Amino acid sequence: MLSRKSSTGSAVPAILFAIVLLILVASTLYLHIAKTWWFPEAITPVGHQIDQQFFATFVVTGIVFVLAQIALAWLVFRYRDQGRKATFVRGHHGLEVLWTTATLVVFVALGVMAAHAWGEVHFGGPSPDALQIEVTGLQFQWEFRYAGPDGKFGRINVKDIDASVGNPLGLDASDPAGKDDIVVPDLYLPVDRPIELMLRSQDVIHSFFVRELRIKQDCVPGLIIPIHFEVNKTGDYEVTCNQLCGLGHYHMHAIMHAMSEADFEQWEKKQEAQNAQ
Repeated sequence: MLSRKSSTGSAVPAILFAIVLLILVASTLYLHIAKTWWFPEAITPVGHQIDQQFFATFVVTGIVFVLAQIALAWLVFRYRDQGRKATFVRGHHGLEVLWTTATLVVFVALGVMAAHAWGEVHFGGPSPDALQIEVTGLQFQWEFRYAGPDGKFGRINVKDIDASVGNPLGLDASDPAGKDDIVVPDLYLPVDRPIELMLRSQDVIHSFFVRELRIKQDCVPGLIIPIHFEVNKTGDYEVTCNQLCGLGHYHMHAIMHAMSEADFEQWEKKQEAQNAQ
């Protein structure tokens, strides 16, 4: 009896595998189309461009994924064990060249489509009237510095770095330009106004990341790396470090408060009054 079954083969494993595969594909499609777990809404013009690019990439790769899995399910069933001896089949060079070329064309096309958003983030300069904010990453916290009423950042002296006396950035007390600098643990900025962040690191490589901005940029010791954007929606958004930077990496986060211009001006005046005391 066992010998007879092995000679005729069985379609049951192939059918079950094909059905399970199709169920998994259908479930994956549903979860993505229904956006069951999806990105939070973008709050910058460039963020919306990045989302559009992601959606285009998702549609193209999704179509390929579904067709490939359907083909796999059909091949599993079509060439199931039927008790025949397996034979070796060589690949088709023409088909290999065809799908490799098609893949190259699709990926190049997607890259060209993304060039504008990429260039605007990495090569386009900020507006001349952009609000400059210095962002410093250090184990394991963020510090944000504003130039104050004089519009000038004070000097930093690494010898003066001492968080225990309220000087975590090492502001040089002898520099009058730094007397009115505002240093806070959270990021405050106005909406509908160009923003330029100048990223620094005090110790190891950190990474500034806000999901809603669709921006991730490393902070490298010894460098000042600028990024720019314009927020168009008020709200509170989490700032995280997206680079493993040590044992306390998991709690290195801050809040980005995007507020109206009037609320931001009120916040600035409050900080200036505290500095004057």
